[in-house]
Amino acid sequence: MREMGGKREPEARIYWMDVGMLADTVCFDGYYRMMSGERQKKVDAYLFPKDRRLSLGAGILFHRGLSAYGLDGRETAVAYGENGKPYLPEHPHIHFNLSHSGNMAMAVFAGVEAGCDVERIREADMELAEKFFTPQEYAYLAGQRQEMQDWAFYRLWTLKESFVKAVGAGLGMEMDSFGISILPDGRAGGCLGPDGAEYGFWEYGGEGYWGAVCLKG
Repeated sequence: MREMGGKREPEARIYWMDVGMLADTVCFDGYYRMMSGERQKKVDAYLFPKDRRLSLGAGILFHRGLSAYGLDGRETAVAYGENGKPYLPEHPHIHFNLSHSGNMAMAVFAGVEAGCDVERIREADMELAEKFFTPQEYAYLAGQRQEMQDWAFYRLWTLKESFVKAVGAGLGMEMDSFGISILPDGRAGGCLGPDGAEYGFWEYGGEGYWGAVCLKG
């Protein structure tokens, strides 16, 4: 934890990677050989080169994040919770999450429960929003100028996905069962988890992508 403005806030490490560099066969093979057997199996399970690059990119960020704690990704055991959330059974003080979309991979490492989601910004799916967003979220989206609706859609989507991943709910949590509020200053407000704890958000964007990180506390 670190002190910021008199308020204790969780410290996190956020990683981004454009996996386009892995289109080079030599580069891909070099990083692939550095991965654990488990990650290599994940990469091999994909049929299309694009998906293989994304999976390898997530593995690279996983290794990078662990190295900040003095750990080797090839030797660090990963287990999965009831709803599929990955965790490190031998290092319960380290929490992490991975995401990827388009050509971008993202990872977060923190000392508290954490989730992240990155999405390539495309055309907003208003029918999907009406189905999975709360009435307040949908009103926020519908109230945006036409040129901002695509970004607003993926902003809400990444915020909601990062929260679901942080609390470890997986598919067991309905996306419209909780709401993300946008404060008057434009920031995303906190959200209460099933455990009654507050979760906060941080957002990142650029080059046609938007990402959100959710941390407990």
